[in-house]
Amino acid sequence: MADMREFDYDLDYKNLDLRAHPELYRVGRGEQGVLLVEPYKSEILPHWRFATPDIARESSETIYQMFLDYLADDDFVGADMARKFIQMGYTRARRYANHKGGKKI
Repeated sequence: MADMREFDYDLDYKNLDLRAHPELYRVGRGEQGVLLVEPYKSEILPHWRFATPDIARESSETIYQMFLDYLADDDFVGADMARKFIQMGYTRARRYANHKGGKKI
């Protein structure tokens, strides 16, 4: 089971497969580590898009399905990474919604 301690930025993420070593994963806070943890970053990132509401909706549905698939596979790290991508998308969507015209300049 994952540990609720701070995300460990000192691990060698370029050479670490956290699917093979889930015991090393630390949830951390919010979106910490979302762009580091492999192989999940490479699996989820290509689907993370938010340029328009339709693209963002499709992206969120795809990533949510990945979240459910990770849960079905008892892959807590994958599920948590999918959650972080969804959270990151929500954060960006709120940021853009707060700008006139819906775009961040």
